Amino acid sequence: MKKHSTITIRPSSVFAYRLTHRADLAEDITQECFLALMRAPERFNAARGTLKTYLFAIARNLTLKNYRDQSAAESAESNLLDASTDPRSAIEISSAVENAIAGLPHLQKEALVLFQYEGLALEEIAHIVGTDVGTVKSRLPRARERLRRELAPFRKVGGVHGTV
Repeated sequence: MKKHSTITIRPSSVFAYRLTHRADLAEDITQECFLALMRAPERFNAARGTLKTYLFAIARNLTLKNYRDQSAAESAESNLLDASTDPRSAIEISSAVENAIAGLPHLQKEALVLFQYEGLALEEIAHIVGTDVGTVKSRLPRARERLRRELAPFRKVGGVHGTV
């Protein structure tokens, strides 16, 4: 009798949510990921990567498609966020981090989310986003530097918020 192995996949909905910041859209993207796999299972090629990276790649592509399809009004509305106001009085630090990540350029954001939050290796990320490892490596420090600058007001120095 052949022993069946169990496949554990971290939900791609978390990845999609971190990129879109919309639970309803993340659920739709996740559903479309698994429907794509069910409709054409032959498209998965184990020689090219794991099922996990394949599903993340589908989620990424669907997120990018949604990003491209967004109306100009929605993107203009998201650009109205005023980063010059002091966020400490209005939001918690965790919200500031979430907003800072949301404000990253899309390619930097997806590299950061896949590496930092999803725990994927650079090679897996490169496979998912369809680029080479060097490109992924260059996106990560740019994303981190931008976050460092954006979150500088929240940095504690000697018990006082400020920059170094």
